[in-house]
Amino acid sequence: MNQLPEAFLHDIPKTDLHVHLDGSMRIETLIELARERNIPLPSYEPLRLKEILNIGGIHENLESYLRVFDTTCLVLQDEDALTRTAFELAEDAALENCRYIEVRYCPLLHQKNGLSLPVIVESVAAGLRMAKRKYGIMSGQIICALRHLPPQTSLRLAELAVAFKNKGVVGFDLAGGEINNPAERHAEAFAYVRKNNLNSTVHAGEAYGPRSIHQAIHECNAHRIGHGTRLRENGDLLNYINDHRIPLEVCLKSNVQTAAVDAIENHPLKFYMDFGLRITLNTDNRLVTDTTLTEEYKLACQVFHLTYDEVKRLVVDGFKSAFMPFRKKREVMRLVLDEFEQVSQKYGLKSEVATTGVSRYAIDRVGEDPMPD
Repeated sequence: MNQLPEAFLHDIPKTDLHVHLDGSMRIETLIELARERNIPLPSYEPLRLKEILNIGGIHENLESYLRVFDTTCLVLQDEDALTRTAFELAEDAALENCRYIEVRYCPLLHQKNGLSLPVIVESVAAGLRMAKRKYGIMSGQIICALRHLPPQTSLRLAELAVAFKNKGVVGFDLAGGEINNPAERHAEAFAYVRKNNLNSTVHAGEAYGPRSIHQAIHECNAHRIGHGTRLRENGDLLNYINDHRIPLEVCLKSNVQTAAVDAIENHPLKFYMDFGLRITLNTDNRLVTDTTLTEEYKLACQVFHLTYDEVKRLVVDGFKSAFMPFRKKREVMRLVLDEFEQVSQKYGLKSEVATTGVSRYAIDRVGEDPMPD
């Protein structure tokens, strides 16, 4: 099959369910905020600063990759900076036709100037509301706990997330370095979230193996898995996640950057899709990874030769996996599928699956929620 046009991948409606606020600001905004606040940076020239921070480059490991956030967080310590960054992130997503995004961050990282946790959440919410008014983009916040911090801190953040449930926060997450920081230490926080009927996801299987994913599922009861790159190393766990339709939040370019895979060609995305796993495609960090959602789709198509139907499946699974109420999700799905068909007609594309018989994608829906496809 011929390569799907990049313009088609840009125009189709999409979700970004795994995107970090502090890793996705514009480089120009980082520099401007630093100048306004007299915050020293290693350089105030965009290209040079990108070079120094190794933006888009290969890092030794996940910990090295995460050190870039030390610089971006320097300027995200007041309400205006948080609101502006949240708005611009949503704006950048909207301009490539992302219809829904879930923005995640750890509020503790934005308290150096004394901001309270509720003010931080409200500041981010203000930026996302501005973007919705201007572009119509839907969004939610995911509050992140950090693996290396004490479990009591995670519980505090879980309480914050629950307090803002139905007020912009749609989920709770555990992020940070996996090695020597097991998810099971934070089980109490996830129990609290679960008791209060809030969604959860956990970064797992990126820098550590299937045991990390196992803990995320069975100790923290995560509804989704962030990355899950090393799930393929345990077939039994892979089948469990497939059987229970637990989505994976795949971020292709960042997985190469953090050495989760040694080359993009060796990423398990296509294997996971062929196996039937529910897969979503995401940016992770627009700045640090130097990517867009369109670029992630383009990369997937170029490397794994995805078909029209496989791209449609990624789009649908993204919306299916969103942390939004079921009835709202049904309505959004109808609108999204109508728009997907309109964009397809514009580019002269259509399904290659025969209308007779049952497609593999239809089989994937058997026994699931009655979501239109």
